[in-house]
Amino acid sequence: MQTELQQAQAELADKTYEGTAGGGVVKATVKGSGQLVAVSFDPSVLDPEDPEMAGDLVVAAVNQAMATAADEASSAMGGLAGGMDLGGLLG
Repeated sequence: MQTELQQAQAELADKTYEGTAGGGVVKATVKGSGQLVAVSFDPSVLDPEDPEMAGDLVVAAVNQAMATAADEASSAMGGLAGGMDLGGLLG
């Protein structure tokens, strides 16, 4: 079982997850390991009069991508553990 858990953790760490904000004008991609690997913008969101908006959208997109990764990890690991208490191992 420990080998299966380690394999699942490695697979999840290498997967990428995408989050979006502002109706898709900002996209963030993270790895399951938590590493931010890309951020892209629709040029329409880059308003020189309101730079804070772009920052807020990046934060929202990254948080969404991280939450998606965490949810998938929790589901995958929880299924493998069969309801065992892993003492915070899943995050």
